[in-house]
Amino acid sequence: MGAEFASPKLFYVFLICCLTLILFTISGFAAKLDPNEVKALRDIAGRLGKKDWDFGKDPCSGDGNWVVKDGRKGFESNVTCDCSFNHNATCHVISIALKSQNLSGPVPPEFSTLRYLQKLDISRNVLTGSIPRQWATMHLVELSVMGNQLSGPFPKVLTNITTLANLSIEGNLFSGHIPPEIRNLINMKRIHLSSNAFTGELPVALAKLTNLIDIRISANNFTGKIPEFIKRWTHIEKLHMQGCSLEGPIPSSISSLTKLVDLYVLQHYILYVPSIDKMNILSDCLCSIMIIIRRISDLKGRGSTFPRLKNMESMKTLVLRKCLIYGEIPGYIGDMIKLKTLDLSFNNLTGEIPTSFEQLGKVDFMYLTGNNLAGHVPGWVLGRNKNVDISYNNFSWESSSPVECPRGSVNLVESYSSSANKIREVHPCLKRNFPCSASSKQHHYSLHINCGGKEKIISGTTNTTYEADLEARGASMFYLSQNWAFSSTGNFMDNDVDGDVYIETNTSALSNVSSLNAELLGKRIFDVYIQGKLVLKDFNIENEAGGPGKPLVKNFTVAVTRHTLKIHFYWAGRGTTGIPIRSKYGPLISAISVDPNFKPPSLDSKKNYIIVVAGSVAAAVFLVLLVLAIMRRKGWLGGKIYADKVTVCFTELPHYSDSIHNDNLAYVLQERGSLLELVDPNLGSEYSSEEAMVMLNVALLCTNASPTLRPIMSQVVSMLEGRTDVQDLLSDPGFSAIDSKFKAIRNHFWQNPSQTQSFATNGPCTDSSVTITEREESGHLLRVSSVKSHE
Repeated sequence: MGAEFASPKLFYVFLICCLTLILFTISGFAAKLDPNEVKALRDIAGRLGKKDWDFGKDPCSGDGNWVVKDGRKGFESNVTCDCSFNHNATCHVISIALKSQNLSGPVPPEFSTLRYLQKLDISRNVLTGSIPRQWATMHLVELSVMGNQLSGPFPKVLTNITTLANLSIEGNLFSGHIPPEIRNLINMKRIHLSSNAFTGELPVALAKLTNLIDIRISANNFTGKIPEFIKRWTHIEKLHMQGCSLEGPIPSSISSLTKLVDLYVLQHYILYVPSIDKMNILSDCLCSIMIIIRRISDLKGRGSTFPRLKNMESMKTLVLRKCLIYGEIPGYIGDMIKLKTLDLSFNNLTGEIPTSFEQLGKVDFMYLTGNNLAGHVPGWVLGRNKNVDISYNNFSWESSSPVECPRGSVNLVESYSSSANKIREVHPCLKRNFPCSASSKQHHYSLHINCGGKEKIISGTTNTTYEADLEARGASMFYLSQNWAFSSTGNFMDNDVDGDVYIETNTSALSNVSSLNAELLGKRIFDVYIQGKLVLKDFNIENEAGGPGKPLVKNFTVAVTRHTLKIHFYWAGRGTTGIPIRSKYGPLISAISVDPNFKPPSLDSKKNYIIVVAGSVAAAVFLVLLVLAIMRRKGWLGGKIYADKVTVCFTELPHYSDSIHNDNLAYVLQERGSLLELVDPNLGSEYSSEEAMVMLNVALLCTNASPTLRPIMSQVVSMLEGRTDVQDLLSDPGFSAIDSKFKAIRNHFWQNPSQTQSFATNGPCTDSSVTITEREESGHLLRVSSVKSHE
């Protein structure tokens, strides 16, 4: 029996010994990286300054920092091998990812000696030069050099790597034309050329890339129209053409791209963006400041009706922002039930919001901002808990319409037509031009905001308190403070993180001047409008500051009318959108400071400057005295700018003939619908046309030939201050029924409008006492002067 059991025991012992020997043998001969590739990695590390690779460990072992696990978004440091070669005895590098490593210098040509390399990602570094010509022999399938400082023409060497399926050279400094050799990349599925400086027309050779599912050409300087050949990209799912300077209209052939999921068609398009540090006010106090942040873009060329997108049932993102589209929104857009983002803002769309939009329950962001949409605001808009922005439209107000701007995710700022301006119950934020409703005692002459931070006192000649700004931001939101308001339109594209708006909040943003408004990474380009006037176009803070990490302050002098100052920050598709990571772009303001360039009057001031106009009749003289006295309190009226005081130039109104009176001409212009021709053209757009029309129409009422039809002074004041509507003007109020001479004059100006002359500014501005010249029979119009009045 013992012998019978001994044999199996010996067998098991023998088997264990054999297995142990095999394991030791395998461990002693583990597959290792080809020595030639080890040398190539040493050379690459030396050129790039990559010092954490441990060449004491085999690069394919996974040890020695060859594979780094790091939770930072955008960071990656991995070398991946395939060890199945030579009967599992030899390894070759098949993938290298060196993302956000702060690597510098030229792109190493030694990458080309890694014969089995299929995937290379060296994005978000500071590499310079271009792509080495040695790379022409590579067999890459995926290549990303996105977010570096590479420059020169499009690297033609890449067109020799015909195995390429995914290519990204986005966010560099490449320039010039796209070469026709790009047709060689027949396996290309994804190509990202955005945020460079490419020019010229898109080459027809791109039509050969029929396997494309994702193409992005945004933020370049192309010329010509959106090409018809895009219809060849029948597999396309993502098409991004924002800020690339192409002309419209969108070709009708786009209707054949039925697999589209993301469509971005826009035109011009921040870690830190400069503050608008001083906005000096000429001669007005502030009731409120309106800060508006928008992402806006536009196509060049002629407009068109809504493009044909009816069969695109897979659409998830539809962005047609400022594409010169007019007419009504087609109802079938509401049938795109997979939509997550819909942006039709800043076009010329009319009609009502389609009723089918109510079924777009999956839409997280809907922007219909800046159109001419009319009708009533649908009830479902107000009841949504997702982002909807219908601000700056032409909706009608009815008794069931909102009278306040809602807080949260629905933005209705200035969404009503001008008829709502007459309704007292409606909050100013809903009315055209956001009129100021505060009393004169509530007006402010300065404003300081610490954007995204707590209240901060900055020491200096005088201590300045910057108001806290801790309100949570949103993609379509409106926030109203005591004397300033904030309106935001737009969410960040390609945003994989929670939250709609990226804001880097610095609890002491103003405590360190060297870090205020510093552009650190990427090409951050945007526009700034103040009072509707473009003051910064394609503004690149890094270029303006002379490099990254440098402070920059921009000063502007602006005129404030109606007590409201509006600052618009526009992102128009220019610059980078993926540096330091995706969705990090758009205006991010450190601080805003508004100060007067004059000494604000005290409430008990007994001394004021009053502007006087001497008119042709006593009623007009008194009226214009009152009008301009009110205008003096409300804003600048045609004066030149001096640092130490507000002045008004003498202005002599033109005379046409000895028999023509200024009031007669005014009536002719009023009948002809061109009353604003009486306004001094030297003012340009620096005045409110609505305010001017009120003043001129009230003046005509006060010069009526019939004294009983002239308004009393309390009515005049009420009309000028906007508390009551301007009365209708009766026909021919200033013409005598028996004086045919005036009728002939009127007919003359109707038939010869070119003889209507403009105002002229004469001489230097001075402070002088007014001389009221008596009306002469010649009918010459008199002068505008200024007078310093005392109690």
